[in-house]
Amino acid sequence: MNEVLLIYATALLLAWPLGRYLAETFSPTSGMVDRIFTPVEGVIYRILGVQPESPMNWKQYGKAILKLHVIIALVALIILMQQGRLPLNPDDIGGMSWDLALHTVASFITNTNQQHYSGQAQLSYFGHMFAIVSMQVITPAAGLAALVAILRTAFLLRKEPELTADGSISVGNFYADLVRSITRLMLPLAFITALLLAWQGVPNTFEGAQTANTLDSTVELTEQRIPVGPVAPMVAIKQIGTNGGGWYGPNSSVPLENPTPVSNYIQTVSIVLIPMALVFMAGYLTGQRRLAISIFGVMLTMSVVLAGINIWSENQPNAAFGGLTADGPNLEGKEVRFGATATALWGSFTTQTSNGSVNGMHDSFNPLGGGTELMDMFINATFGGVGVGLVNFLLFLLLAVFLGSLMVGRSPELLGRALEAKEIKLVSIALLIQPLLILGLTALTVAIPGLAANSNPGFHGLSQVLYEYTSAFANNGSGFEGLGDDTVWWNVSCAVALILGRFIPILAPLAAAAHLAGKRVAPTTSGTLNIATPTFALLTLGVIVMFALLSFFPVLVLGPVAEYLTLAG
Repeated sequence: MNEVLLIYATALLLAWPLGRYLAETFSPTSGMVDRIFTPVEGVIYRILGVQPESPMNWKQYGKAILKLHVIIALVALIILMQQGRLPLNPDDIGGMSWDLALHTVASFITNTNQQHYSGQAQLSYFGHMFAIVSMQVITPAAGLAALVAILRTAFLLRKEPELTADGSISVGNFYADLVRSITRLMLPLAFITALLLAWQGVPNTFEGAQTANTLDSTVELTEQRIPVGPVAPMVAIKQIGTNGGGWYGPNSSVPLENPTPVSNYIQTVSIVLIPMALVFMAGYLTGQRRLAISIFGVMLTMSVVLAGINIWSENQPNAAFGGLTADGPNLEGKEVRFGATATALWGSFTTQTSNGSVNGMHDSFNPLGGGTELMDMFINATFGGVGVGLVNFLLFLLLAVFLGSLMVGRSPELLGRALEAKEIKLVSIALLIQPLLILGLTALTVAIPGLAANSNPGFHGLSQVLYEYTSAFANNGSGFEGLGDDTVWWNVSCAVALILGRFIPILAPLAAAAHLAGKRVAPTTSGTLNIATPTFALLTLGVIVMFALLSFFPVLVLGPVAEYLTLAG
């Protein structure tokens, strides 16, 4: 357990100064960070032809987000389908089919990186670098930009709301927020992480696949081709950007992506570093430090409890080996270099964020371990993805404000601004689309023969299908590998879940924040609901847990719970 405590402690110690740095980065007042980066960013703005000082209302901000992603998607789609004719392809890899390319693009523009392909076999270096890695840099930055816009609007970083040219409430400028996120956070942190991983032996080359001679000269095949490439930079950005898509199909369970215990430690910390830091950033940026501490306390509680269950579960014997081996941890699908505890912790972190990378096979986890990972993604706000994790938490916070106020007979309000029907409708849409889409697609897939293409019957087979759609909607990307998921049905249906799961939970709270900012602030009295207290933190925690359980408890009973009880019996 010492390694678990060390990883949590390292992430916390790094997240606090990073959060302060990000607060200065997005502060309305200029500082030392601006003097360093402004000249470079000015060149970028001129190339893009945008005016970073021009304020946008929430509709203009949302349209800018969608426009950017549509352009990136079209370019990436062409690259993936035509990569066989493009340079940097020493292994002569051909283009993807339309449906696989569609799913891949939908996955990467949504910061999900759910892979129905195997990277080393189906992507050229050009496809990796200019389609995949570019989206891995831009899409988490877009999520962070959306969070900053919501915080600046809902919590009014200025005393009075800024107005656009048409007199509507400004939420900031998307392009300014995006460029700052990339130049001041994503690229510098990815560069440092890539150097650390290359130091540990992760490949970083443009040479083609390497040939190695096997040790056993008695076998017919004495040579083995080992795909390599500029792996370290991709692994770095996949982790710090909560992307998750690996260079190799088995992801960070492959020794070339994750060669040593030190590289495993670096990558595990990287998964949660920025999501943790953004809570600290929110406290410093908005001046609501007690609220930020309260939010972090709720997130950390959920993280420790769910990770603890997962670690305990994976240190129990695998029921499939009952009577065949001595009792011990479940090592099926795990790298013995890391063991059950480090693999289970990674599995928890990767599903508590929208990272989705793996250093072991989640399909081989014991039922309760797989069930906790499903709960992580149902909640999707423990730490969550870059930017969007805290946005999802704010949705639950608004719901808790609404319910808590009604329970004590007060008018619902956030920081003196009334929560009315329009804001609650937007919150409800963003939250309820999740169970409707996940459960609807799961039911349809298992009801129609031949669609599921799952490798297991019964309870675990249902869990495989449920996990795939949950992972898509939560923009996570991990999977219960065992599905034959490179089919037209899986590629198209998951693409729908990916896109709706990304953009509705961004646009709905952005609109709600703009509506709130335009309201008159009521004076604080003894009757004002204080949202920065331990009592309200417990209420928010209860709302999150009850929402997840009420939405998904029946299907959890039919999947991992039933499987656990069957194996226990």
